Amino acid sequence: MTGGMTLIVQSTARLITGFIAVFGIYIAATGHISPGGGFAGGVVLAAAAILVVLAFGKRSAADLVSESRCHTWDGAGAIGFLIVALCGYFVDGFFVRFLPVGEAGHLASGGAIPLSTMAILVKVSAGL
Repeated sequence: MTGGMTLIVQSTARLITGFIAVFGIYIAATGHISPGGGFAGGVVLAAAAILVVLAFGKRSAADLVSESRCHTWDGAGAIGFLIVALCGYFVDGFFVRFLPVGEAGHLASGGAIPLSTMAILVKVSAGL
């Protein structure tokens, strides 16, 4: 399947791929105050890339989803997660208290958790 699908499928994919990607990022960004997180958001974000590959074909989607680009982002996610872990470790313990924690239930209430969640998002979406 290198040629892609019909015009209707491609038009629908163009229309909804951005919404799917934003929803995946939203799931990861709010994972510390609601169900979700980096893994779930990464799966949804990868689903947006898979939709592009299925709708337009492997050759057309190679600019967006190339193997070398996925390896690069996969490594960047792992390094980002490691940096967040080490920052917490050197300040006061593993993943603890190196960013202030806000009021419970608000988006800025997670301290370092949203940073590690975003690193997981990048790692999982690139890996899938």
